[in-house]
Amino acid sequence: MGIGKTCVVQRFKNGTYIEKQGTTIGVDFTMKTLIIDGKRVKLQIWDTGGQERFRTITQSYYRSANGIILCYDITCRQSFESLIRWMDDVSKFAVPNVAKVLIATKADLADSRAVEQEEGDQLARSHNMAFMEVSSKNNYNVDNVFLELASQLKSQYDSGSLSEGQFDSFRLKYPDTTAISSTWFRCCNNN
Repeated sequence: MGIGKTCVVQRFKNGTYIEKQGTTIGVDFTMKTLIIDGKRVKLQIWDTGGQERFRTITQSYYRSANGIILCYDITCRQSFESLIRWMDDVSKFAVPNVAKVLIATKADLADSRAVEQEEGDQLARSHNMAFMEVSSKNNYNVDNVFLELASQLKSQYDSGSLSEGQFDSFRLKYPDTTAISSTWFRCCNNN
């Protein structure tokens, strides 16, 4: 069973949930447009495979990403512990001001919890990231993740910390409208 990243992307993009989602091989791409503060923001989302064999491919996407969503499964301690490696890769390969959000998937499985919410919150705070628990199955907080990331990106653009060209290519490698790029990836080898 995987982390549930593709399920989050599918719920956000199409409003659907598929119980038995296949493993992402390489990279999947989707787009979606949001309205943030009255402006259209086009998110381009790259859903990258999280297995070790895709790590080099994933690293190459960080360079052009303006936003990154890191995730772990609340029922999989290993996925939480693997975050440090993914965060190191983001630090090495992403632009310095990349917007980041940490999410904990499968919030609907709280009875099987292996990682406490406070642990995720503390990790996110220590890396200056927003944090949310989500459930694709119950459609809990899914839209809020992308709204948060898009809002961070728009704020960076409005403040001038993202150049016009950087923002235009910044198609949030997830969904679609004012070009914002973000890379989404799995953080556990057992997708």
